[in-house]
Amino acid sequence: MAKYTITYFPVRGRAEPMRLLLADQGEQWNEEVVDIQEWMSGKSELKKNAVFGQLPRLRDGDFELYQSNAMLRYLARKHGLYGKNEKEAALIDMVNDGAEDFRQKFGKFVWNEYETGKDKYLAELPNQLSPFERILSKNPSGFVVGNQISYADYNLLDVLHNHLILSPDCIDAFPHLKAYVAKLESRPKLKAYLATEARKKRPAHPKDKR
Repeated sequence: MAKYTITYFPVRGRAEPMRLLLADQGEQWNEEVVDIQEWMSGKSELKKNAVFGQLPRLRDGDFELYQSNAMLRYLARKHGLYGKNEKEAALIDMVNDGAEDFRQKFGKFVWNEYETGKDKYLAELPNQLSPFERILSKNPSGFVVGNQISYADYNLLDVLHNHLILSPDCIDAFPHLKAYVAKLESRPKLKAYLATEARKKRPAHPKDKR
């Protein structure tokens, strides 16, 4: 029986790092799908009751949580995905904040320039990828921090997946990032989730028309 419920729109979006984490940790969860048009209309009771008027929402039994990065940190603490000490935890937060900055830049591109600004965005993309390449080049474990996977890895992997949809060869010039994606995607439980029909059919974002 699934103990978690993710409430979100019918896209990967900001809920996907949680799904990657839960799948890789062998957890099951329910999906509560919210119609985007109904949400945008302002008529949704769920929106009125959401703490900040936003989704996703995570339920763990009778515990309810909003804000996607707070959810990731909560799940990280529960599953031992927050490093081995305070310094590792701080570095994990640092990398996750960097991934969040990267995600926000991608989001602005999707909503404002997706049809007209792709060439410009891709031309500037190496500048966004380079910091993560440097981080990985200094850690022989293949993870962003320490010698085990952390919640920041799931977040970064999802951001990279978004860009690989946009441009399948965008990390070819970054050997550590390319090896990183392959390493994470080969983890048995994560590999199984990535192959599910539900995952394949779920768009990365509302403008993903594959």
